[in-house]
Amino acid sequence: MIDVTFFKNSNEEFTGFRFSGHADFADRGEDVVCAGVSALVFNTVNSIEALTEDHTKLDMKDEGFIDFRLTSDISEATRILLKSLYIGVSGISEDYGTDFVKIHFKEV
Repeated sequence: MIDVTFFKNSNEEFTGFRFSGHADFADRGEDVVCAGVSALVFNTVNSIEALTEDHTKLDMKDEGFIDFRLTSDISEATRILLKSLYIGVSGISEDYGTDFVKIHFKEV
């Protein structure tokens, strides 16, 4: 299962996320759940880095783990990108089930 934690501040704004694990929906190379989630995550990280001046911290310890945090004020563009990531991942979780993608929230 992919375990997802979205970090929020006291204003309920997303300030980062952590994804860990594998969906195990299908064999490696055939797993559309992992592929979909991975595409959303990496596109979000790359878009924030390319399109904003927000400061970030990225930790990728091994395959199947990414921790991404905003370390500065959050621009409107980043707010939209993080909300878009949440919408996309939520859709995958709804379509394929929480046995494959489980979402949590943590206030930081």
